[in-house]
Amino acid sequence: MTYLILTIILVLFGVGLLLAEMFLLPGFGVAGIFGLCSLAGAVVVAYLKLAALWAWAGHVTLAACILISAIAVYIFVKSKAMDKMALDTKIEGGMDMPSAGKHMEELQK
Repeated sequence: MTYLILTIILVLFGVGLLLAEMFLLPGFGVAGIFGLCSLAGAVVVAYLKLAALWAWAGHVTLAACILISAIAVYIFVKSKAMDKMALDTKIEGGMDMPSAGKHMEELQK
């Protein structure tokens, strides 16, 4: 029973870290690596320790990790949370580029 709780916690923690890495934290960093390690750890615990209780525990955990991750990303993208985080400022204005026959001094006038 302890390993089942550990597996569930690792899956939820891993999915949370992967979501944080994809949508909140810029770049490829520590959260993504720890999220993948957490999901892998959950699958390893299921294959090694939960197989004594249920023969298909590892396969079910692996499928659940993939399915829960995909559903979490889909729900997060479809929600309005992305609109609140995204920059939607439009830059208005422009810059005149000098052509071959004009000098910079003429453009500043």
